[in-house]
Amino acid sequence: MLADRGFDADWFRNALRDRGIRPCIPGRKSRGKAVRYDKRRYRRRYRIEIMFVRLKDWRGIATRYDRCAKPFLSAVALAATIIVWLGRSMRLDANGRQTGRSRAAEQEPSDMNCGSVPIAGLGAA
Repeated sequence: MLADRGFDADWFRNALRDRGIRPCIPGRKSRGKAVRYDKRRYRRRYRIEIMFVRLKDWRGIATRYDRCAKPFLSAVALAATIIVWLGRSMRLDANGRQTGRSRAAEQEPSDMNCGSVPIAGLGAA
């Protein structure tokens, strides 16, 4: 389980281990005894946080319009699928900045317009 320093408690770690879950929680700075955790795995935690931030951009999910759990979870699954699908063309780094180019940016400017098409009666013959 990946969690931040706020979940650093011995009773919480023991409860996770009792259930067979390996905790990946760094110790608080005020903790006397250092706690071992997988630093590489913990650094990749931002991906999960970015996904939740993107899900909250969807108004229906952020305000939970659906009263029942089934339609709400369906909306979350649909939004997550679309976010992942769109995210393949545009990547974000750990700070949320765009690292790749979107598909629209990859097109040449001449491909984006339809050129000069004469309109009858509005221009020179």
